Amino acid sequence: MKRIGDPLDLKLLDDWQRDLPIEPRPFARIGRELGCGEPEVIRRLEILRASGRVTRVGATCAPNTVSASTLAALAAPVEELENVAEIVGDQPGVNHSYERENHWNLWFVATGPDRAHVDGVLKDIEMQTGLRVLELRLVRPFNVDLGFRLNGEMDRPIAPRPVRKEHLQEGDNDLLQALTTGMALTERPYLKIAETLDRSENDVLERISILQEAGIISRLGVIVRHRALGWRSNAMVVWDITSERIDQAGPALAAHRGVTLCYERRPVEGAWPYRLYCMIHAQSRQQALETLTEASQLPELADVPYRILFSSRCFKQTGAMIARQGAAA
Repeated sequence: MKRIGDPLDLKLLDDWQRDLPIEPRPFARIGRELGCGEPEVIRRLEILRASGRVTRVGATCAPNTVSASTLAALAAPVEELENVAEIVGDQPGVNHSYERENHWNLWFVATGPDRAHVDGVLKDIEMQTGLRVLELRLVRPFNVDLGFRLNGEMDRPIAPRPVRKEHLQEGDNDLLQALTTGMALTERPYLKIAETLDRSENDVLERISILQEAGIISRLGVIVRHRALGWRSNAMVVWDITSERIDQAGPALAAHRGVTLCYERRPVEGAWPYRLYCMIHAQSRQQALETLTEASQLPELADVPYRILFSSRCFKQTGAMIARQGAAA
Protein backbone atom coordinates (compact mmCIF):
# COMPACT_ATOMS: atom_id res chain seq x y z
CA MET A 1 0.00 0.00 0.00
CA LYS A 2 1.21 3.51 -0.76
CA ARG A 3 2.51 5.69 2.01
CA ILE A 4 0.51 8.65 3.27
CA GLY A 5 0.80 11.48 0.75
CA ASP A 6 -1.84 13.88 2.03
CA PRO A 7 -0.11 16.34 4.39
CA LEU A 8 -3.19 16.67 6.60
CA ASP A 9 -3.50 12.90 7.00
CA LEU A 10 0.20 12.68 7.77
CA LYS A 11 -0.08 15.37 10.44
CA LEU A 12 -3.16 13.69 11.91
CA LEU A 13 -1.30 10.40 12.25
CA ASP A 14 2.03 11.87 13.34
CA ASP A 15 0.64 14.21 15.99
CA TRP A 16 -2.13 12.09 17.50
CA GLN A 17 -0.70 8.60 18.06
CA ARG A 18 -0.68 9.55 21.74
CA ASP A 19 -2.23 12.18 24.02
CA LEU A 20 -5.72 12.04 22.51
CA PRO A 21 -7.70 14.82 24.25
CA ILE A 22 -9.64 13.49 27.23
CA GLU A 23 -12.63 15.78 26.88
CA PRO A 24 -16.20 15.38 25.60
CA ARG A 25 -15.37 16.21 21.95
CA PRO A 26 -11.75 15.17 21.33
CA PHE A 27 -12.00 15.32 17.55
CA ALA A 28 -13.18 18.94 17.74
CA ARG A 29 -9.94 19.85 19.54
CA ILE A 30 -7.89 17.96 16.96
CA GLY A 31 -9.81 19.69 14.16
CA ARG A 32 -9.05 23.11 15.62
CA GLU A 33 -5.36 22.31 15.86
CA LEU A 34 -5.24 20.93 12.33
CA GLY A 35 -7.38 23.77 10.98
CA CYS A 36 -9.90 21.48 9.30
CA GLY A 37 -12.79 21.09 11.75
CA GLU A 38 -14.29 18.16 13.67
CA PRO A 39 -16.32 16.55 10.82
CA GLU A 40 -13.26 16.41 8.60
CA VAL A 41 -11.15 14.74 11.29
CA ILE A 42 -13.80 12.07 11.80
CA ARG A 43 -14.19 11.58 8.04
CA ARG A 44 -10.46 11.14 7.53
CA LEU A 45 -10.13 8.70 10.43
CA GLU A 46 -13.03 6.66 9.03
CA ILE A 47 -11.30 6.45 5.64
CA LEU A 48 -7.94 5.56 7.21
CA ARG A 49 -9.54 2.83 9.31
CA ALA A 50 -11.52 1.43 6.36
CA SER A 51 -8.34 1.30 4.26
CA GLY A 52 -6.49 -0.63 6.98
CA ARG A 53 -3.98 2.11 7.73
CA VAL A 54 -5.48 2.76 11.17
CA THR A 55 -6.54 -0.18 13.29
CA ARG A 56 -8.44 1.87 15.88
CA VAL A 57 -8.53 5.03 17.93
CA GLY A 58 -8.10 3.98 21.51
CA ALA A 59 -5.68 2.83 24.16
CA THR A 60 -2.84 0.46 24.84
CA CYS A 61 -2.15 -0.59 28.42
CA ALA A 62 1.06 -1.25 30.28
CA PRO A 63 1.74 -4.98 30.00
CA ASN A 64 0.53 -7.31 32.75
CA THR A 65 -1.07 -4.56 34.82
CA VAL A 66 -4.82 -5.08 34.36
CA SER A 67 -4.57 -8.34 32.46
CA ALA A 68 -2.13 -11.12 31.62
CA SER A 69 -0.14 -11.60 28.43
CA THR A 70 2.81 -13.46 27.03
CA LEU A 71 4.85 -13.73 23.86
CA ALA A 72 5.03 -17.21 22.37
CA ALA A 73 6.25 -18.99 19.25
CA LEU A 74 5.70 -22.18 17.29
CA ALA A 75 7.91 -24.03 14.84
CA ALA A 76 5.25 -24.83 12.25
CA PRO A 77 5.93 -26.92 9.13
CA VAL A 78 5.99 -24.50 6.20
CA GLU A 79 3.22 -26.35 4.37
CA GLU A 80 1.01 -26.15 7.48
CA LEU A 81 1.82 -22.57 8.50
CA GLU A 82 -1.41 -20.95 7.32
CA ASN A 83 -3.56 -23.63 8.96
CA VAL A 84 -1.62 -23.32 12.21
CA ALA A 85 -1.87 -19.52 12.07
CA GLU A 86 -5.64 -19.82 11.69
CA ILE A 87 -5.87 -22.06 14.77
CA VAL A 88 -3.75 -19.61 16.75
CA GLY A 89 -5.68 -16.57 15.56
CA ASP A 90 -9.02 -18.13 16.49
CA GLN A 91 -8.03 -18.42 20.14
CA PRO A 92 -9.76 -15.79 22.34
CA GLY A 93 -7.17 -13.26 23.45
CA VAL A 94 -4.53 -13.83 20.76
CA ASN A 95 -4.14 -10.29 19.50
CA HIS A 96 -0.93 -10.39 17.43
CA SER A 97 0.35 -13.12 15.14
CA TYR A 98 3.29 -12.91 12.73
CA GLU A 99 5.37 -15.16 10.52
CA ARG A 100 9.08 -14.53 11.16
CA GLU A 101 12.26 -15.68 9.46
CA ASN A 102 13.38 -18.36 11.88
CA HIS A 103 12.94 -22.05 12.75
CA TRP A 104 10.42 -20.71 15.28
CA ASN A 105 8.42 -19.15 12.49
CA LEU A 106 5.01 -18.27 13.99
CA TRP A 107 5.09 -15.68 16.78
CA PHE A 108 2.04 -14.51 18.68
CA VAL A 109 0.90 -12.67 21.77
CA ALA A 110 -1.73 -14.28 24.00
CA THR A 111 -3.69 -11.98 26.28
CA GLY A 112 -6.51 -12.45 28.78
CA PRO A 113 -8.09 -11.24 32.00
CA ASP A 114 -5.81 -13.44 34.11
CA ARG A 115 -2.93 -15.87 33.94
CA ALA A 116 -5.23 -18.90 33.94
CA HIS A 117 -6.83 -17.72 30.70
CA VAL A 118 -3.44 -17.28 28.99
CA ASP A 119 -2.27 -20.69 30.21
CA GLY A 120 -5.45 -22.23 28.82
CA VAL A 121 -4.92 -20.60 25.43
CA LEU A 122 -1.35 -21.93 25.19
CA LYS A 123 -2.48 -25.41 26.21
CA ASP A 124 -5.29 -25.40 23.64
CA ILE A 125 -2.88 -24.32 20.91
CA GLU A 126 -0.52 -27.17 21.76
CA MET A 127 -3.39 -29.65 21.76
CA GLN A 128 -4.89 -28.46 18.48
CA THR A 129 -1.63 -28.11 16.55
CA GLY A 130 0.43 -30.89 18.11
CA LEU A 131 3.32 -28.42 18.31
CA ARG A 132 5.39 -27.25 21.26
CA VAL A 133 4.67 -23.69 22.38
CA LEU A 134 7.77 -21.71 23.21
CA GLU A 135 6.59 -19.32 25.94
CA LEU A 136 8.66 -16.21 26.61
CA ARG A 137 7.27 -14.43 29.64
CA LEU A 138 7.89 -10.75 30.19
CA VAL A 139 10.31 -9.86 32.98
CA ARG A 140 10.32 -6.08 32.57
CA PRO A 141 9.65 -3.54 29.83
CA PHE A 142 12.08 -0.78 28.91
CA ASN A 143 9.98 0.76 26.13
CA VAL A 144 6.55 -0.48 25.00
CA ASP A 145 5.11 2.69 23.47
CA LEU A 146 5.30 1.76 19.76
CA GLY A 147 4.31 5.20 18.58
CA PHE A 148 6.55 6.57 15.85
CA ARG A 149 6.58 9.26 13.21
CA LEU A 150 5.63 8.38 9.64
CA ASN A 151 7.64 11.06 7.85
CA GLY A 152 10.88 9.07 7.94
CA GLU A 153 12.22 10.65 11.11
CA MET A 154 12.55 8.48 14.18
CA ASP A 155 11.98 10.12 17.54
CA ARG A 156 13.52 8.83 20.72
CA PRO A 157 10.96 6.86 22.74
CA ILE A 158 8.72 8.61 25.20
CA ALA A 159 9.77 7.93 28.79
CA PRO A 160 7.04 5.73 30.30
CA ARG A 161 5.12 6.87 33.35
CA PRO A 162 5.64 4.73 36.45
CA VAL A 163 2.78 2.25 36.75
CA ARG A 164 0.73 2.70 39.93
CA LYS A 165 -1.71 -0.18 40.09
CA GLU A 166 -3.12 1.06 43.39
CA HIS A 167 -5.21 3.54 41.38
CA LEU A 168 -7.25 0.74 39.82
CA GLN A 169 -10.81 0.34 41.01
CA GLU A 170 -13.86 -1.75 40.23
CA GLY A 171 -15.15 -1.20 36.70
CA ASP A 172 -11.83 -0.10 35.24
CA ASN A 173 -11.25 -3.36 33.37
CA ASP A 174 -14.45 -2.97 31.37
CA LEU A 175 -13.55 0.63 30.59
CA LEU A 176 -10.04 -0.35 29.50
CA GLN A 177 -11.44 -3.14 27.34
CA ALA A 178 -13.66 -0.65 25.55
CA LEU A 179 -10.70 1.65 24.96
CA THR A 180 -8.39 -1.10 23.70
CA THR A 181 -11.09 -2.48 21.41
CA GLY A 182 -11.48 0.96 19.85
CA MET A 183 -13.56 4.09 20.29
CA ALA A 184 -16.47 5.08 18.08
CA LEU A 185 -15.57 7.67 15.46
CA THR A 186 -18.27 10.09 16.48
CA GLU A 187 -18.51 13.57 17.98
CA ARG A 188 -18.64 12.27 21.56
CA PRO A 189 -16.84 8.90 21.67
CA TYR A 190 -16.45 8.91 25.43
CA LEU A 191 -20.19 9.32 25.81
CA LYS A 192 -20.69 6.23 23.61
CA ILE A 193 -18.44 4.24 25.94
CA ALA A 194 -20.27 5.61 28.99
CA GLU A 195 -23.66 4.59 27.56
CA THR A 196 -22.39 1.08 26.82
CA LEU A 197 -21.12 0.70 30.39
CA ASP A 198 -24.15 2.41 31.99
CA ARG A 199 -21.95 5.16 33.42
CA SER A 200 -21.80 8.92 33.07
CA GLU A 201 -19.58 10.65 30.56
CA ASN A 202 -17.88 12.66 33.32
CA ASP A 203 -17.11 9.48 35.24
CA VAL A 204 -15.54 7.89 32.15
CA LEU A 205 -13.45 10.98 31.42
CA GLU A 206 -12.25 11.20 35.02
CA ARG A 207 -11.30 7.52 35.19
CA ILE A 208 -9.40 7.66 31.87
CA SER A 209 -7.44 10.68 33.09
CA ILE A 210 -6.55 8.91 36.33
CA LEU A 211 -5.58 5.67 34.57
CA GLN A 212 -3.40 7.52 32.09
CA GLU A 213 -1.67 9.52 34.80
CA ALA A 214 -1.11 6.28 36.74
CA GLY A 215 0.71 4.76 33.76
CA ILE A 216 -1.88 2.00 33.37
CA ILE A 217 -2.93 3.46 30.02
CA SER A 218 0.43 3.67 28.29
CA ARG A 219 -0.87 5.35 25.15
CA LEU A 220 -4.20 6.87 24.08
CA GLY A 221 -4.54 7.91 20.48
CA VAL A 222 -4.55 6.74 16.89
CA ILE A 223 -3.22 3.18 16.59
CA VAL A 224 -1.72 2.69 13.13
CA ARG A 225 -0.86 -0.37 11.06
CA HIS A 226 2.76 0.31 10.24
CA ARG A 227 2.90 -2.12 7.29
CA ALA A 228 -0.04 -0.48 5.55
CA LEU A 229 1.70 2.88 5.96
CA GLY A 230 4.94 1.86 4.28
CA TRP A 231 6.90 0.67 7.32
CA ARG A 232 7.21 -2.86 5.95
CA SER A 233 10.45 -3.97 7.58
CA ASN A 234 9.49 -5.25 11.01
CA ALA A 235 12.48 -6.83 12.75
CA MET A 236 12.56 -8.46 16.15
CA VAL A 237 16.11 -8.61 17.46
CA VAL A 238 16.98 -10.95 20.33
CA TRP A 239 20.19 -10.59 22.33
CA ASP A 240 21.99 -13.40 24.17
CA ILE A 241 23.06 -11.29 27.12
CA THR A 242 23.67 -12.19 30.74
CA SER A 243 21.15 -11.00 33.29
CA GLU A 244 23.88 -8.95 35.03
CA ARG A 245 24.31 -6.72 31.97
CA ILE A 246 20.65 -6.03 31.26
CA ASP A 247 20.30 -3.25 33.85
CA GLN A 248 22.54 -1.06 31.69
CA ALA A 249 21.92 -2.55 28.26
CA GLY A 250 18.11 -2.45 28.35
CA PRO A 251 17.67 1.29 28.91
CA ALA A 252 20.49 2.10 26.47
CA LEU A 253 18.92 -0.02 23.73
CA ALA A 254 15.43 1.35 24.43
CA ALA A 255 16.71 4.92 24.04
CA HIS A 256 18.44 4.23 20.72
CA ARG A 257 16.89 6.04 17.77
CA GLY A 258 14.92 3.63 15.60
CA VAL A 259 14.16 1.11 18.35
CA THR A 260 10.39 1.03 18.85
CA LEU A 261 10.04 -1.62 21.59
CA CYS A 262 12.45 -3.04 24.13
CA TYR A 263 11.97 -5.51 26.98
CA GLU A 264 13.50 -8.38 28.96
CA ARG A 265 11.96 -11.86 28.75
CA ARG A 266 12.69 -15.20 30.36
CA PRO A 267 14.88 -17.52 28.30
CA VAL A 268 13.92 -21.15 27.78
CA GLU A 269 16.73 -23.51 28.72
CA GLY A 270 17.90 -25.68 25.86
CA ALA A 271 15.66 -23.97 23.31
CA TRP A 272 15.93 -20.17 23.41
CA PRO A 273 18.73 -18.42 25.36
CA TYR A 274 17.76 -14.83 24.56
CA ARG A 275 16.82 -12.43 27.35
CA LEU A 276 16.80 -8.98 25.75
CA TYR A 277 14.42 -8.11 22.89
CA CYS A 278 13.90 -5.06 20.76
CA MET A 279 11.77 -4.17 17.76
CA ILE A 280 12.93 -2.12 14.81
CA HIS A 281 10.29 -0.78 12.42
CA ALA A 282 11.75 0.67 9.23
CA GLN A 283 10.75 1.57 5.70
CA SER A 284 13.25 -0.88 4.21
CA ARG A 285 15.24 -3.92 5.22
CA GLN A 286 18.46 -2.00 4.69
CA GLN A 287 17.30 0.81 6.99
CA ALA A 288 16.47 -1.72 9.69
CA LEU A 289 19.87 -3.36 9.34
CA GLU A 290 21.59 0.03 9.61
CA THR A 291 19.70 0.77 12.82
CA LEU A 292 20.67 -2.64 14.19
CA THR A 293 24.34 -2.10 13.31
CA GLU A 294 24.32 1.19 15.19
CA ALA A 295 22.57 -0.38 18.19
CA SER A 296 25.04 -3.28 18.30
CA GLN A 297 27.86 -0.77 18.66
CA LEU A 298 26.49 0.66 21.90
CA PRO A 299 29.06 0.18 24.70
CA GLU A 300 26.45 -1.63 26.79
CA LEU A 301 26.02 -4.23 24.01
CA ALA A 302 29.67 -4.74 23.12
CA ASP A 303 30.31 -8.32 21.94
CA VAL A 304 26.74 -9.44 22.74
CA PRO A 305 25.55 -12.06 20.21
CA TYR A 306 22.19 -11.35 18.61
CA ARG A 307 19.77 -12.75 16.09
CA ILE A 308 17.45 -10.78 13.83
CA LEU A 309 14.01 -12.14 12.91
CA PHE A 310 12.30 -10.17 10.17
CA SER A 311 8.55 -10.63 9.89
CA SER A 312 7.28 -11.74 6.51
CA ARG A 313 3.52 -11.83 7.17
CA CYS A 314 1.07 -10.40 9.65
CA PHE A 315 -1.78 -12.79 10.37
CA LYS A 316 -3.53 -10.82 13.13
CA GLN A 317 -3.27 -7.44 14.88
CA THR A 318 -5.97 -6.31 17.31
CA GLY A 319 -6.32 -4.90 20.82
CA ALA A 320 -5.62 -6.97 23.92
CA MET A 321 -8.26 -8.95 25.80
CA ILE A 322 -8.68 -7.41 29.26
CA ALA A 323 -12.20 -8.12 30.50
CA ARG A 324 -13.87 -11.49 30.13
CA GLN A 325 -15.81 -11.78 26.90
CA GLY A 326 -19.24 -10.26 27.25
CA ALA A 327 -18.40 -8.48 30.51
CA ALA A 328 -18.49 -5.03 28.97
CA ALA A 329 -21.41 -5.67 26.66
